[in-house]
Amino acid sequence: MLLGMEQTLGFLAAAVLVTLSPGPDNLMVLSLGMAKGRRHGVAFGLGCALGCLSHTVLAALGIGALLAASPLAFAALRIAGGAYLIWLGWQAWRSHGSRMRAAPRHTVRESTGKLFAKGLLANAINPKVVLFFLAFLPQFVISQHGQLAWQTAQLGLLFTAQAAIVFGLLGYFSGHAGRWLNTSPQRGMLLDRLAGSLFVLLGLKLILLP
Repeated sequence: MLLGMEQTLGFLAAAVLVTLSPGPDNLMVLSLGMAKGRRHGVAFGLGCALGCLSHTVLAALGIGALLAASPLAFAALRIAGGAYLIWLGWQAWRSHGSRMRAAPRHTVRESTGKLFAKGLLANAINPKVVLFFLAFLPQFVISQHGQLAWQTAQLGLLFTAQAAIVFGLLGYFSGHAGRWLNTSPQRGMLLDRLAGSLFVLLGLKLILLP
């Protein structure tokens, strides 16, 4: 069973906003693109995006296993995930905007393959991303449709695809995007506020509306 159109569009809108919100991954993509060039920024960004595939597998298998084994365990995960999303939202609201810090141009140039591998590994082993996927993806799973693990896997693949597009574009247009953020910290702050509000709403929904 494929995801419904309304389910897909709602998830993509939230996922793109989350991906665009200034954070370690996209700020690194921008700074690498500004410092080393477009190809290097794109390579690192695609690596970061594809690192989400490992989290997709963990989320699909973990959520399915918890549902099958213990409704109580899944309820605990739901509450913990909701609290984590609210905490992320609070952190985003406390942000004062983000500025780029590009490395100097004379640094040693790494190959695009190495930067892709670095981005892939950095995302794949990040425990915060694991927690985020476990908290974020279930928001858009419709239990009445069944096949919850398959729905989760599709959502994770959608998130990975949009992240690859967004990070790839950020890397390619890194110079313009970096200058756009640098000239006005309020722009980064606005993205943080929007993403923070989304995190809080989703966290409350996860806790209060199982």
